[in-house]
Amino acid sequence: MIRPQDLASLRTIPAVKAALSRSQIDAFSRQLPLLYLILVVNSVAVAATHAAVAPAWLAVWLPLAMCTACAIRLVVWVRRRRHLASLTDAEVASRLRTTVWLIALLGALFTSWGLLLFPYGDAYARAHVAFYMSITVIGCIFCLMHMRKAALLLTAIVIVPFSLFFLQTDNAVLVAIAVNVLLVAIAMVVILLNYYRDFANLVESKHALQAKQAELQRLSDENSRLANLDILTGLPNRRRFLADLDALFRTASAGHERFAVGVIDLDGFKQVNDLYGHGAGDRVLEEVGRRLSDVSGPRIRLARLGGDEFGLLVTQVREQQDLRDIGATICDMLRAPYAWPGATARLSASLGFAIYPDAGLSPAQLFERADYALYFAKEHRRGGTTIFSAEHEKQIRELGKLEQALRHADLESEMSLHFQPIIDVSCDRVVCHEALARWSSPALGAVPPSLFIKVAERSDLIHTLTASLLRKVLSTMRECDRAARVAFNLSARDIGSAQAVAKIVDIIRASGIEPGRLTFEVTETAVIHDFEQAAASLEVLKRLGANISLDDFGTGYSSLTCIHRLPLDKIKIDRGFLDRIDTDRAAQDIVRSIVQLCRSLKLTCVAEGVQTDAQASVLLELGCTVMQGFYFGEPTPFDGQSVVV
Repeated sequence: MIRPQDLASLRTIPAVKAALSRSQIDAFSRQLPLLYLILVVNSVAVAATHAAVAPAWLAVWLPLAMCTACAIRLVVWVRRRRHLASLTDAEVASRLRTTVWLIALLGALFTSWGLLLFPYGDAYARAHVAFYMSITVIGCIFCLMHMRKAALLLTAIVIVPFSLFFLQTDNAVLVAIAVNVLLVAIAMVVILLNYYRDFANLVESKHALQAKQAELQRLSDENSRLANLDILTGLPNRRRFLADLDALFRTASAGHERFAVGVIDLDGFKQVNDLYGHGAGDRVLEEVGRRLSDVSGPRIRLARLGGDEFGLLVTQVREQQDLRDIGATICDMLRAPYAWPGATARLSASLGFAIYPDAGLSPAQLFERADYALYFAKEHRRGGTTIFSAEHEKQIRELGKLEQALRHADLESEMSLHFQPIIDVSCDRVVCHEALARWSSPALGAVPPSLFIKVAERSDLIHTLTASLLRKVLSTMRECDRAARVAFNLSARDIGSAQAVAKIVDIIRASGIEPGRLTFEVTETAVIHDFEQAAASLEVLKRLGANISLDDFGTGYSSLTCIHRLPLDKIKIDRGFLDRIDTDRAAQDIVRSIVQLCRSLKLTCVAEGVQTDAQASVLLELGCTVMQGFYFGEPTPFDGQSVVV
C-alpha cells in the first residue's frame, strides 16, 4: 500500500517531477482541441454580432488573425502529439513552459480584444461581450485543469481585468455579472487546486507503483538470471543449457538447420580436488569458465552442466571438420597449466559431439548421443574430440542388447569363474589365484568380461553381479585348501558405494571364510573416481581382515600421497610396462622405481601380464619376484585341484 508520506517524499524526486510533467502534457494534448474550439467558436460568434457596429479591424481582421493563430497552434500540437513519448524530460519541461506563456499571451490578447469591443453595439451586444468573456474563460480554465500554473495565470489575466472593468460601470446588471464571475472564479480556483493536488497524487502514486513494479521485475529478472547461472564459473547452468537446447531444437527443426550438441569433461580434475583440496578445484573451474567464455560467441554457447562437465551448442554446422576444429581449440585451451599460489596443475579435456539430425531427432536423444561420444573419447581418445557416428550407433544397439540380456540373465547358472595363479618365482610357489568372471549367455553366447563388466558398471547391475560372483568365489574357497587365497576384483561403483561395501562385508561374514584369505583388487582409475569414498570403503574391508591390492598401477593419475593414504597390501604393475621390458630401458627404469617404492612402503609388488621367459627374467633382475601371466598359467575353471597353494 502506498502511504501519503511516501508521496510527499516522492515530490522532491526529479524522476517524479518529470513523470508529473509528462502526465500534464499528455492530458493537455488531449484537451487542447476542445480549448481552441471553445475559444474560436465563441470569438467568431462575438465578431459576427459586432461586424456591423464595430470597426473592421476590430470586428473582422483582429479576431481572424487570433483565430488563425489558434488554428495553426492546434495543427502544430496535433503533429507533435505523436512524438511526445520520444521527448526527453528537459524537452517536456521546455514545452510546458512555452505553452504556459503562449496561453498567457492568448489570454491577454482575447481579453483586450473583448474589452475593446465592449463599447460598440447596443445593450444586447455588450451583454454578449460580457457573457463571451466569462463563459469562455471558464471553459478554458476547465481545459487547463491539469496545468495549474497556466490555469491560474489565465484566471488572473482574464478575471481580474474583467471584474475591475465591469465593477467600474454604473450598470447594476454588469456589476452583478462581475461579482458573480469573480465568485465563480474563486470557486473554480479552489476546485482547480484540489483537482490538481489529486492529479499530482495520482501521478505520484502511479510512479511509485511503477517504481515498485520495476524493482520487482528487476528482482525477478535477477532471480531468473541466478536460477540459470552457474555462480562459480559465470556460465549458464544445466537448466539454462537444456532450455536453450530445446529452443534451438524447435528453431532448427522448423528451418531444417544443422546444429551440434557437445559435452566436455575434464580429465584429471578429480585428482586436483584430492591432492590440493576443493578450494583448488574451485579455482580450476573458475579458470575453465573464463577460458570457455573466450570461445563463446554467436555460434557457440557454453554452460556448466555440473561438477567438471560442461556443455556447448554449436549452430550453423556444415562440416564435421568445423566441429573438430572447435573441439581442438577448446581442448588446447583447457590443456594449458592452471596455476595458483603454491601449486600448478595440468589437465586435459575430452569432448563428444552429436549433430542434428544425423545423431538424433529429439533434444534428449542428442544429449545422450553427445554423452556417449564423450564416453568413447575418454575411453579411446582421452584429451581429444569424438563425433557421434553410425559406428557408435551400432555399438549403442549392441550394448543395449547386451544390457537387456544381462538384466534377464540367470547369474547363478550363466556366470562362472576362472582362476589364474599368481606365482612367487623366488620359491616357485602359488601365493594366490585371481578370480575372473566368465559369462555364457544363451542368447549371445560367450561374452567377453571387458564388455559385460562395462555394461554392468554403466547400469545399476554391477552391485548384483559383484554380490553373485563373490558368493561363487566364497563357495569355491570352501572346497579348497584352507591356505588357498583368492583375489577378487571390485569396480569403481562398488567401492564408491558405502551400501555396496556393507553388503560385501555381510556376504563374507555369512560365508564363514576367513577374510584374510581374500584380496580385493581395485584399479587406480576406480580409486580416483571418488578418492575419499574409495579410501573409506577400502578401510572397511581392511578392518574386516581382507587384503587390498591396487591394480593396473601406472595407468592412472595416482601419486605417492594417494598411495600412502590407502590401506594397501599389494601393487600390481600394469601389463603395458611389460610388453617390451626385455628391450626397453625406460620401461625397466619405471618398473625398478615401482619395485623400490613397494619395498619402501612394505608392499608386495606383483607384475601382471608376463608372457615370456625373457620378461620373467628381467623382472626378477629388477627385484620383482611375484608375477602373473600366461607364462605361468592361463585362467581355468575350478576343478577341485586348480585353486591350491
